[in-house]
Amino acid sequence: MKQFCARRDIMPLVLEAEEVFADSDNFHVPETEDMGSFNHSYLQMKLGAFFLAMPDYIALTELSLDSATVQAEYPNVGQSIVPDVAVYPARQINLAKDTLKMTEMPLLVIEILSPMQAPQLLVDKVAIYFALGIRSCWIVYPTSQTISVFHAPYQPRSFSAGEVIDEVMGIKVSIEEIFA
Repeated sequence: MKQFCARRDIMPLVLEAEEVFADSDNFHVPETEDMGSFNHSYLQMKLGAFFLAMPDYIALTELSLDSATVQAEYPNVGQSIVPDVAVYPARQINLAKDTLKMTEMPLLVIEILSPMQAPQLLVDKVAIYFALGIRSCWIVYPTSQTISVFHAPYQPRSFSAGEVIDEVMGIKVSIEEIFA
C-alpha cells in the first residue's frame, strides 16, 4: 500500500510501507495513520458539496494529480499526488471517457487532517501543490474547527471563527456552515 512519509528535512514522499519506521533520517506513516475517519469523510463530502453547489466550480475527491513535473525538485514524491478535494473550473462530464491521472492542475486543493496524521505532513504536501502550480490550498483541522488557507508555501492564514476568506478563489464561507 502506498503511504506518505517524510524525511525530516524534505517534503513528503510516497513510498511502500507496511509498518512504522523511525530513525534519525526518516519518519514513515503506517497505513492506519493516513486513513480517513468518519469526521474526515463527512468534511470531505461537505466541502465537495459546497463547491459542487457553486456554478463556476466542480469538486472532485481522491483525484490523482500528475506530479512528474516536480520530480527533479522532489525526487521521492512519486508519480502522482492525491488531495482530499480538488476544485476545478466547471466543465462538462463525459462518463464514457475517464482520466486516471490529471495533468491539468486544480484551482484549489483541500487536505483534511486525519486523527492519526501528523499536521506537518500536510503542510509539506501544500508546498508540493504550489510547485505543481496550484494557486490555493486549504488544510482543514477538524478537532479545532480551523481552516488554514495557503496562497504560498508555509504561509497560512488560519480561520476558526467567522468566515474563511480565500482571495485567490474569490470565496467566503462560514466556518460554522462547514463544521455544522
